[in-house]
This record gives sequence, C-alpha cells and structure tokens, in this order.
Amino acid sequence: MKFTTVYLDENKIEIHNSILGRETIKVNGEVVSSKYSITGAEHRFTITENGTIANCKLRLGFGLNGVIFDLYKNKKPIVESPKSDFLKLFIALLIFGILIGLFVSYIFKF
Repeated sequence: MKFTTVYLDENKIEIHNSILGRETIKVNGEVVSSKYSITGAEHRFTITENGTIANCKLRLGFGLNGVIFDLYKNKKPIVESPKSDFLKLFIALLIFGILIGLFVSYIFKF
C-alpha cells in the first residue's frame, strides 16, 4: 500500500510499504529501490533535476506515532520526521515488566 507521496520539483517520489515488510521507492513511476525490513531501512537512489543528477537518501522507521521517514537530497534534509526513542522505550518497558514479574513471583512464592 502507498504510504506517502513527495513532490520534489519535477519528480514524484512514492513510498510503498507492504504488510510483509517490503519497502518500495518509486520515482516518476519507476522502482528505484526495494528492500525487506521489519524495523525500517535506508534507501539510496538518484533523481534528475534540471538536467543534473541529485543523490537521495530515504530512511523509513517507526516512532511513537507510527511509521516515520526522512528524505535527504545531496545530504540536505527535505523531510525530517520528529525523532523518538521508540526502541529504547520498548526495551525499558520490557525490562520493567520482567522485573515486576520476577518480583511478584518471588513474593507469592512464600
């Protein structure tokens, strides 16, 4: 399914993401990058603008609000999503849950 579309000068960049983890990047209808990922991946591709070639980098990932992405053209940010430490929060909550479980099992053991 299509996640979003970015219009960058004369180029149309489409970001697709399937439920099975396949990320596909299309520029003007042509697939320029495709990767499988569960937690997000980095895609590198080129676009042509005003007769010159520009290097692009697109990163997909997860944040507290869902899927996030960053788009850079020639190392300059075009779109930057707010950063969150979703993975760190998840790990902290997981460890906290395990500690609570161990504590409760220790208390009820006696």
